[in-house]
Amino acid sequence: MLISVTYGKGIGKTEISAFDSALWDGGIGDYNLITLSSVIPPNSRIEVKRLQIDNRDIGNKLYVVLSKCFARNIGEEAYAGLGWVTKEDGSGVFMEECGKSKEEVKQRIKDSLESAISYRNGNYSSIDYHIEKIKCEHNPACAVVAAVYKSEGW
Repeated sequence: MLISVTYGKGIGKTEISAFDSALWDGGIGDYNLITLSSVIPPNSRIEVKRLQIDNRDIGNKLYVVLSKCFARNIGEEAYAGLGWVTKEDGSGVFMEECGKSKEEVKQRIKDSLESAISYRNGNYSSIDYHIEKIKCEHNPACAVVAAVYKSEGW
């Protein structure tokens, strides 16, 4: 299974419109998101790639692990991050984090993943991650990173 890690950022008059704009920027704005916990199935391959909107799948269910972070005040920065580790068979785990600096999010991802693999069996890869940043210039802003598993019709 190919899992695409996409990312985006957006601004809007409200937080929810900033979130929608960030989803659109990440290529997943016209889907009904179904949030998954964090488990990566065996035989998976992960690629970091900003997706493009596909108008033929409008309204489909989209299975994702999602990190989102908001900047609400002028000058404030928001960092959304997703980290992952995998085993030789392609299985693994994602962790999503949010914070006010790249260093904070990176450390939280590291701490979360180290904890998660401490009680799981197997040898895991080093930690990979993607972090997206946005700064509030005037209106609410949102950064998102999403691991996209698959789209499914109704």
